[in-house]
Amino acid sequence: MKTTYSLHKIVEENNYPFDPYNYSWFKFGDKHHAEIFATNLYEGFIKEFGDIIVKQDEIIILPSPYLAIPTASNFLCEFFTKKLNVFLFKNGKKACLESKIYRNQTYVTDYGNLDFEERIKLISNDTYYIDRNFIAGKFCVFVDDIKITGSHEYTVNKILNYYNIQGDFVFVYFAELLNENIHPNIENHFNYYAVKGITQIVELVNRYRFQFNTRIIKYILNLDKKDLKFLLENMDSSRSKQLFDLAVSNNYHQITEYKTNINLISLEHYGN
Repeated sequence: MKTTYSLHKIVEENNYPFDPYNYSWFKFGDKHHAEIFATNLYEGFIKEFGDIIVKQDEIIILPSPYLAIPTASNFLCEFFTKKLNVFLFKNGKKACLESKIYRNQTYVTDYGNLDFEERIKLISNDTYYIDRNFIAGKFCVFVDDIKITGSHEYTVNKILNYYNIQGDFVFVYFAELLNENIHPNIENHFNYYAVKGITQIVELVNRYRFQFNTRIIKYILNLDKKDLKFLLENMDSSRSKQLFDLAVSNNYHQITEYKTNINLISLEHYGN
């Protein structure tokens, strides 16, 4: 079985089924909104799939692919999993097992502006790894925040088919674009709805429930020198150290476009 569930359907360009302002904060690392969205997603999902879920002996949860730095949807998945585990507990079932698709990302292009063909071409150079023996024959739930062109789902299915992995697979999304007449760049309209520049970034990184994800780290590594300096001056030292450590863990220091800013951030902690 392979099926898809989405909580919100985007069918009109100027009529949003969710709050784009809070969604934008979520995409840049605000876990408060991640938890709210995850709760809504869980409630919708369990209404439709609750009867199926309680019949499973083992459920595997997989967030969107990443290497070392989680994406925003990973935090959505984190809270979704906690809610689902409470449901399983109440029904006398085992908690979910968690797995991961490792992804070595090779590009710096802003993905949210591209159409399906451009997205597939862009991510075709990325490398992926999945523990096929762990998930084979299981009921697997792939959680992501938004489905615009379906390119990521296409890629995951390609991986599953390549390794001939059999099982029951459900792709779960907070929102899905259903109107093909709306350009896929609406994704970036949502992504940047609240976050317009360095002022919002500074505000965000100082929030109590902020956590770095790939989007905001790539955004910071693309800042001009003036804005980066302003950010570092207005960000706690421990947080900028975390920024540096995460960037290196994802091998961003190996990407030409990011080297200058990573070096500037490293000077804050390690000197020359």
